[in-house]
Amino acid sequence: MVISWYGHSCFKIQTSGSSQTAGQVTIITDPFAKEVGLVPPRLQADIVTISHQHYDHNNTASVGGEPMVLNTPGEFEVKGIFIKGISSFHDAQAGQERGTNIIFTFKTEEMTLCHLGDLGQEKLTAEQLEGLNGVDVLFVPVGGKYTLDAAAAALAVNQIEPKIVIPMHYKLKNLKIPLGSVDDFLKEVGAGEVVEKLVLKKKDLPAEEQLKVVVFKI
Repeated sequence: MVISWYGHSCFKIQTSGSSQTAGQVTIITDPFAKEVGLVPPRLQADIVTISHQHYDHNNTASVGGEPMVLNTPGEFEVKGIFIKGISSFHDAQAGQERGTNIIFTFKTEEMTLCHLGDLGQEKLTAEQLEGLNGVDVLFVPVGGKYTLDAAAAALAVNQIEPKIVIPMHYKLKNLKIPLGSVDDFLKEVGAGEVVEKLVLKKKDLPAEEQLKVVVFKI
């Protein structure tokens, strides 16, 4: 599996999938529009997940190919990838400020990945955590203002207990959305390994209770 980051909450996950016949499958999460101040990548995909319908997360027009677009809660199987969409809130007032958000999990290559989208809940519910049991790799927003801030993101990490955590949705050069720094999150959870892309196999996962933090260059 190869994971690449294009800024904000947009990742490309290239995986062999759970099926022996599926071949390589490309997943794109939350593609953004140019109005955010970053250049939208031109990518081909088999699957696109949209956590919510805001312009900085739903630019499906920038994704080529004929991808399956998932933008609702539920359980799905696409090209051997088992995907679950879990309802959540975009704010700490049960959606009254910014509406709902979808958390997506992906089961592939004997690992479970979780993209929290624009999660804004201060604490995950027992029902949500049941659906997030066994997460290996967690993509978590940390920049605050519209989503979890550094402290709340650290709490979410503690609740979910992944083996690898990847911060997203934080302040970047040219980003027009005012967000906090990733450094605030790293103060909460510890220093991260800086990578240009993450190549991952099940055997590479840290042992239990040994959280690994990965920060992408951009």
